[in-house]
Amino acid sequence: MTKGYLMNSLIEKMQSPDQDFRFMGLNDLMNEIKTDPNSFVGDESVENKVLKQVLSLVEDKISEVKNQAVKCLGQLIKILRPTQMELVVDKLIDFSGGKDEELRDISGLALKTITAELPPDGKVAGLACAKLAPKLLNQIQSPDTPSEALVETLSILSILISRFPNNLSSGLNPPPLAVLPPLLSHQRPVVRKRAILTLSQFIPISSPELFSQLLRDDVFPNLSPSASIDRQRTTIQLVAAIARHSPLQIAPVLDQIIPGILQAKEKDDEELRESCLQALEALVLRCPAEITQYLSSIIIAGNQFIKYDPNYAGDDEDEEMADADEDDDDDDDELDEYSDDEDTSYKIRRSATKLLAAIIATRPELLVSVYKDVSPVLVSRFSDREETVRLEVWATYGILLNQTGVYGGIPQNSGDSSPRGKRKRDTEETMDLEESPYTLLKSQVPSLSKVLLSQLKSSKTSSATLQAGFSLLHSLLGVLPGSLTTQVSAIVTTCKTILSQSPSTSTSTLHLTTLSFLGLFFATHDPSTFSSSLPVLTPVLLKSIAERHPRIASETFRVFSALLNSTKPVNSEAWAEAVYNQALSRLAAHDTDSEVRSCAEDCIADLWICATDIVKRHDRKEWEYICRTSGKTEGAVKVVTKVATEVPVDDQWVNGCVDWTLGLLKKSGRLGKAEVFGALNVLLKSYASGIPADLSAIIIPQVKTYLTTSDISLLSHALSTLALLLELSPITTFPEVERDLLGEIYNIAHSPLVAGSALEALFRFFSALVQADNQIATHVVPNLVISAEKAPKAESSPSNVAKCIAQVVQSQQAVAAGTIAEYSKNIKRTSKAKPSLVTLSLMIVGELGRFIDMSPQVDIFNNVIDHFAADQEEIRSAAAFAAGNIAVGNLHQFLPVILKMVENEPSKRLLALHAAKEVVTHCPQGQLEGVADLLWAPLFENSQNAEETTRNVAAACLGKLATTHPSKYLPQLHDRIKDQSAATRATVVSAIRYTFADTTQSYDELLPLSSDLTVRRLALSSLNSAARTKPHLVRDHLSSLIPSLYAETVVKPELIRTVQMGPWTHKVDEGLEARKTAYETMYTLLDTCLTKLDLHEFLGRVLPGLSDDSDEIKVISHMMLFRLSQVAPASVSQRLDEATPQLEKTMKGATVTKDTVKQDLERAAELQRSALRAVAALSKVAAPGLNPKFDIFVEEVKRNATWGNEFKELVG
Repeated sequence: MTKGYLMNSLIEKMQSPDQDFRFMGLNDLMNEIKTDPNSFVGDESVENKVLKQVLSLVEDKISEVKNQAVKCLGQLIKILRPTQMELVVDKLIDFSGGKDEELRDISGLALKTITAELPPDGKVAGLACAKLAPKLLNQIQSPDTPSEALVETLSILSILISRFPNNLSSGLNPPPLAVLPPLLSHQRPVVRKRAILTLSQFIPISSPELFSQLLRDDVFPNLSPSASIDRQRTTIQLVAAIARHSPLQIAPVLDQIIPGILQAKEKDDEELRESCLQALEALVLRCPAEITQYLSSIIIAGNQFIKYDPNYAGDDEDEEMADADEDDDDDDDELDEYSDDEDTSYKIRRSATKLLAAIIATRPELLVSVYKDVSPVLVSRFSDREETVRLEVWATYGILLNQTGVYGGIPQNSGDSSPRGKRKRDTEETMDLEESPYTLLKSQVPSLSKVLLSQLKSSKTSSATLQAGFSLLHSLLGVLPGSLTTQVSAIVTTCKTILSQSPSTSTSTLHLTTLSFLGLFFATHDPSTFSSSLPVLTPVLLKSIAERHPRIASETFRVFSALLNSTKPVNSEAWAEAVYNQALSRLAAHDTDSEVRSCAEDCIADLWICATDIVKRHDRKEWEYICRTSGKTEGAVKVVTKVATEVPVDDQWVNGCVDWTLGLLKKSGRLGKAEVFGALNVLLKSYASGIPADLSAIIIPQVKTYLTTSDISLLSHALSTLALLLELSPITTFPEVERDLLGEIYNIAHSPLVAGSALEALFRFFSALVQADNQIATHVVPNLVISAEKAPKAESSPSNVAKCIAQVVQSQQAVAAGTIAEYSKNIKRTSKAKPSLVTLSLMIVGELGRFIDMSPQVDIFNNVIDHFAADQEEIRSAAAFAAGNIAVGNLHQFLPVILKMVENEPSKRLLALHAAKEVVTHCPQGQLEGVADLLWAPLFENSQNAEETTRNVAAACLGKLATTHPSKYLPQLHDRIKDQSAATRATVVSAIRYTFADTTQSYDELLPLSSDLTVRRLALSSLNSAARTKPHLVRDHLSSLIPSLYAETVVKPELIRTVQMGPWTHKVDEGLEARKTAYETMYTLLDTCLTKLDLHEFLGRVLPGLSDDSDEIKVISHMMLFRLSQVAPASVSQRLDEATPQLEKTMKGATVTKDTVKQDLERAAELQRSALRAVAALSKVAAPGLNPKFDIFVEEVKRNATWGNEFKELVG
């Protein structure tokens, strides 16, 4: 069928007098276009016929046909020619301005459909905007346009500017800021409100002159006290809208706006007051720097109007201290019955609450004053008679608790290093304890919890209110554990009431929230506070544990786990027996939900640990169900490990579990194998009467398959298991290991892939091996060397082999003399050994010299020094290593020789410095202090005016030495930090950086921080080290350091030069390394010094990083956005539209050209993945409607064929 015939047949259908045919004609046309857009394109005259027919059906009498015509236009607009598009736009605008109300409505809908369906890319959008926007603006200008048409036209303009700001940014005629302001005085409120939104959206793309004119003519005059209330209300709503869409434009004139808003709120008009509070909230969120000076007045306003309730005569203070007795219930019921449809004062209270929430969420530096001035007021409004306000107040207090957890001063990371712990003590010593957020919160908890629980106890309380209340209590315990001791009775009563009812679809979330709270309550309170209430609670909890709803059953198991751990040991409680039976039945059933099974397994483990006597009375049937080989076994492995670690168990149980873990090791794949090895090791240690004689022979073949460098992590676990077997059962294990495994382990020992925990496990294995058999050491050492020598150079690590040999000698000192004699031969001048063996021998002698005094064999040291002049780089490096470590064994004899070379022999200076670095690195602190003076001057003097490599080695030594006597050496470094010589400054800054590697605290207060960061990159690196390892040193200096840090994140064009490489030109950015280090430092500060950062200013430097030419800086910026979404969601959510263009650009990936290689595509994909993680995290905190560009971007990512599924997984 030809296109012309098809289109003509559709026209016939659309002209039919039968409405069904007309509808089907439009439907068929739409389907054809969706299937093949080219089916419409062809003969222009036929296209015009079809288009005119569709437009004529917009005026059809039948609503279904009209609506179908509108949908059809939405598809056609994507493929129309420019002349046809103009025809459509003209026709629809004529209809929308007409007097026929129905036609006006349908044409408005058609225009909205067209603007919403326009594809964001391509020329069509640009053409449509160029045609449509001026005509819409002219229609607004026309005095004949009815109010309803104005509203629709403004809506269409809003859609256009939100979807295609770039297409509308070139000068529109007439200018929107000239056309829209007159509508602010329109008699219809709906037109004014729509005009406010549209006007605010056009400000970012309008000229500054027009915006200044808008302020001058329509904003400033209408904020004066003499202006009418209607004009003030409209103007303040406009200010709020501008703050949301154009904060950068309005921020400079806030000093002329805020006073007017603060005055207007005092006028007796509720809608005006609500508008004032909403405007202040928008300004607090969007203009954080400029609003700071007005915050005290704004807080006073929020506190004033959160209590605004002219129609209620109750006393706030009485409300706060309301009794929880039954007598008060009647009064509460009367209040609940009070209703007044005319009363809109709740809107003012709600707006005031949101204003206070905005301040709390974005101003962590005000936490103490918020607890003093705002928190008591919030608590007094916990019992607001309007539910929506009450929930808003509770949500605001939840924000306050979250901010306290993040910024309150107590380290939240249980793994904090000791320096961070000291920082906490330092700050607390100098700060009045009464002034900390935690102590202020603690003092308010009694009144807070009393008022909150009094609101939850009523039988009329809605599910939403109960859920919000328990969520707030959960947050409170998360921040201040154990703080609800005085409210146990009320908590138990309310929880019992909720859990006694069977959960339904609408109440299941409430049950889960209540159970989650109870679990945390048991975990954070002393058993003596709630033990008397357990007979009341345990029956309803046992009812919940038997529920069919899997999440409720899972959460109840978690509650019982928390209860068991809190009250252990549990000896004869009936509820523990019931929990055991319920867990057993869940594990026995084949159709049990996986989460329920996992929680039941955990609960069994807790029963074995906390109620051992109770479970030991049973037949251990539960372990048959837990130790299964099918399905997921990760949870079961953890349970077995936990029980074996904490409970004395008999050998029969251990045997059964060992057999099970060995079965798991036979399975293919590596998932969960590390945990299985961990469980096996714990089980081996659990044998009361020693490892069975035949067990080693069973385990070793299973472990052998993991003795490969293809998976270093599992290799580490396998070696640890072998070492443990050799330690626990040497007689039976040693023959098996020697016969089946030793050859493979020799090959593993020389692999350069073995490092970290795997290397440590290898040392432990060799130590256990030589202790298991006294004779084997004499064979192990030569076999290690032979194996290393046979291996190809790229697959051999002399360092690893030397360390293994040192471990063997240290564990079996009898072979020390023979080993030294054997390998010292290879380093004599007369030796004919090949270079690789010389290198290995030097490494061995060095490793042994660290713990064996070589002074009786001075010729060995002299032979090592002779190799400083060797031709091969590897031999020279090994000689430096050996010399330094031999010196550690006898400092007074050998160290002076090394220092003499540093001072007097320039050709050997670098190697001698490396030897000195070995001394400084490996020498015990006590001995190092004794020779520090000897080292200091030669190192410092000979590092000046030297090449960078020499300088860096010397700086590392100086930094370590400075920690031995800080009061003596740090001032010497400080004196030279402003030296005229750049080399000296570089040495000093590097040395200071290396001091941060030391974790001791004895010299922290003496460590200087210079604000003159002249040697930029090294200074930034030092700052990064300090911020990461000793943040308490940096925190008080950040105000002076931050400007210099942020200055280094700016791209400096003067440092970019162009290099000609054959026919290509290549740009080299000399400032890239410093800039990268600056961004790394920012990321570190975000983790360790969050409370000292101005987040608005910080974000101002993170966002430019998204567009940096360096992929590494982009990734760091993505990581910072991810972190900010967790610690400062309110601040970061205000600026998502600013981040969107660069995130969009990154997500588009690399532009493929003829020069693109596979590595470019892989690098771009990694960058996209990094951006995707940031976008997923940000999407969770994005407020709906606040960032339209970001919202559209997120929807596009969700629909993306490549990244959509991964994005949904990340969002969860």
